Amino acid sequence: MRDDVLPAAVRDRALALAAENRLPAYLYDLPALRDRAGQIRDALAGAGVEFLYAAKANPDPELLRVIAPLTDGVEVASGGELEHVVAALPGARVAFGGPGKTDRELMTAIRGGVWRLHVESPRELNRVIALAGRRPVDVLLRANLPFGVAGAALTMTGPFGMDEDDLAVAARVARDAGAAGSGVRLRGLHVHLASGLDAEQKLALDRRVLTWALGWLRERAPGLERPEINLGGGMTVDYAQPERVFDWPAYAKGLSELRAELDGGPGAGGAVLRVEPGRSVSVHAGYYVSDVLDLKLTRGQAFAIARGGTHHLRTPATKGHSQPVAVLPGPGRSGDPLDDDALTVVGQLCTPRDQLAAGVPVRDLRIGDLLVFRMAGAYAWNISHHDFLMHPHPAFAYLDPAGPQG
Repeated sequence: MRDDVLPAAVRDRALALAAENRLPAYLYDLPALRDRAGQIRDALAGAGVEFLYAAKANPDPELLRVIAPLTDGVEVASGGELEHVVAALPGARVAFGGPGKTDRELMTAIRGGVWRLHVESPRELNRVIALAGRRPVDVLLRANLPFGVAGAALTMTGPFGMDEDDLAVAARVARDAGAAGSGVRLRGLHVHLASGLDAEQKLALDRRVLTWALGWLRERAPGLERPEINLGGGMTVDYAQPERVFDWPAYAKGLSELRAELDGGPGAGGAVLRVEPGRSVSVHAGYYVSDVLDLKLTRGQAFAIARGGTHHLRTPATKGHSQPVAVLPGPGRSGDPLDDDALTVVGQLCTPRDQLAAGVPVRDLRIGDLLVFRMAGAYAWNISHHDFLMHPHPAFAYLDPAGPQG
């Protein structure tokens, strides 16, 4: 619960937001985001691996405008995300994936010249061919492979992508369509099987994926020059240990060595490798700033009632963790102090699931003190049930080298 884990600029802006009566608020540290995305870009570029940002993690336009110049493109997973990203980033390279695409979404993608379209089934591919006519559309087939992933936080099984039989059908459909003059062109494969993997786990999975994918492409798409293999995202983020971050240099080095081992590497007819992280790019750049409305002892358990709650920051309820939090003395703090070794922080909703953190040690906590929740830059506001109980939406503020915004 120490406040010294917060950058000075974040502390100052959080206190300013409180003084301006603008809590709760999301506060995004754009310089930190730029640094993180740049570090990822440098590591991957040094290994010749392309870097897409998965907008589903956080599609805030200000964040997109910081991240996009440091990437090779943006990945979206719905027609709404597609329209949003195109509006925020005119001219950006966009890859469009996700199951259950409607004809309207597909036509928006085709007419808008989406850079890559990730196809989930033979039926979807046939629809793309029919809708596209002779318009050029570059597609990747999404593979659903029977690879167990030890230690994964989430496995993308079931309806996502195609098994080997459907992949063979889709490859044949794409080949026949090309021979008939369709604008649809098969570029390669998309394989995202799991999330929550550290660099060693991700490399072990990528070895299996690449070994299979390169063999499949040689057999099913033998004339394809520089085939593309999108290895998805899934890089771990540790909310219990915020300082433990994904080892991008080690991962990039491992991918480079793996590609050289399997197919000769870039410049020698090798595949184009691509990854599309989201959470691990933006999570550390976001903060959710609230304040203490009430302090309670109920049957020996200490509670802090925070302004806002999981209708703004659903991440801890979704993942079943305590959101990392720091306390700042508030400008209008009042009342008796609370010292406790296992405080539970809840929000304003009338449900016991509205819990943001538990087991939090506090000293001299008072009503009006600020609660600054860290690691709120991904899958936070955008996945929350905003209008439950109709509480006000949070404010949004941004730190930038040119000065604070919002």
